[in-house]
Amino acid sequence: MFCVGALNSKNDGLVNDVHLFAEDIEIEPKVGMKFENENEVFEFYKRYAYHVGFPVRKRTSQKNKQGVVTYIAFTCGRESRRDSNTSTTMKPQPTSQTGCKARLTACSDAAGVWKITGVHLEHNHQTSPTKSRAFRCYRQLNAHVKRKLEVNDIAGIPLHKSYNFVVVEAGGYEKMTFIEKDCRNYIDKVRKLRLGEGDAAAIQAYFSKMQSLSPGFFFSLDLDDEGRLKNIFWADNRCRQAYKEFGDIVTFDTTYLTNKYDMPFAPFVGVNHHGQSTLLGCGLLSSEDTETFVWLFKIWLKCMEFKSPQGIITDQDRAIQNAIEVVFPNSKHRWCLWHILKKLPEKFGYHCQKASILSSVHELVYESQSTNEFEQGWFSMLDMYELQNNDWLIGLFRERLAGFHVFSELHFGPKCQQPNEARV
Repeated sequence: MFCVGALNSKNDGLVNDVHLFAEDIEIEPKVGMKFENENEVFEFYKRYAYHVGFPVRKRTSQKNKQGVVTYIAFTCGRESRRDSNTSTTMKPQPTSQTGCKARLTACSDAAGVWKITGVHLEHNHQTSPTKSRAFRCYRQLNAHVKRKLEVNDIAGIPLHKSYNFVVVEAGGYEKMTFIEKDCRNYIDKVRKLRLGEGDAAAIQAYFSKMQSLSPGFFFSLDLDDEGRLKNIFWADNRCRQAYKEFGDIVTFDTTYLTNKYDMPFAPFVGVNHHGQSTLLGCGLLSSEDTETFVWLFKIWLKCMEFKSPQGIITDQDRAIQNAIEVVFPNSKHRWCLWHILKKLPEKFGYHCQKASILSSVHELVYESQSTNEFEQGWFSMLDMYELQNNDWLIGLFRERLAGFHVFSELHFGPKCQQPNEARV
């Protein structure tokens, strides 16, 4: 709850000792309104925006010579306009950015009092108060919900069931101040390696022993602020030497889970001169977000003497893709064909011509001899089965045009048993 001063009928200023609660009354921003600090300005604008139905964000700020913020600008969350340089006949990527000019500016005087100096309230898009709770800037988890999510997660209760329980407890979705994705992000952030008592110490002791016995053994432990174990990486000397010879193309997969602790096991795998899989390092992860993958990739790169692979093959995970762009900007990123093709029955199980669609996709992938042949066959397939509006296929083709070719140059590993499959 926050409050702003009521308008004085004599001078149109603000009387500090008279307050109106913005939860009950929508107060429209006006030039000349005064506040005690910049946070009050932001909270006031957020409360107004919540009532009207649009997201807000802090756009710019300026500091004086002493490093104190004296000017601030807040805008509608749809202010920017995203331009795309990709030309394609497929549907353009949807965006909520409309170049909206709605904004509020404020500055402070010598006494530290903040005053609104500019207001533009008109939007070039529709606003909806009923949608406000879904905007990221208004979503938040309270302490009670956080605790319940953590307890249920430790007990092994699936997150979607925990979320549904919270929805019922709150009295319906319309009374929620967050969405399921916020709960998942929170659990990913606080989740630690689910090790039993003494396991973390045992792991460190074992790795230290291995390092003393084998000088080429490498390991790294990632700890949180409280010293608790989050992530682990290790590679023996055989892995490091194998990478020097067979590290041009690497596959990275997190779809494995350890049986006892239900943690993602993340191996780096290459293929040797006999066409056999060879291990290039392993990780145990507490979560699968960008931050965790960036840590793992940087540690692995350090272990391999900072020699990046020419290509890396992964599944279609956005967090992995983001981390690769950060750590391996010059490596070619490809998606594993096995992971894509295994989704076909799920994506088209509803279609009356499911078998024919699956057969057509496999024929395109394995029989096309050139890019043009593949693309012509792709569009013919879309027309034949009336799949022009299929979001999954559109997304695959769009990412392909953007540079992330969905059909990889090389496939290997426990799940990909055909190392000579060609990219089309």
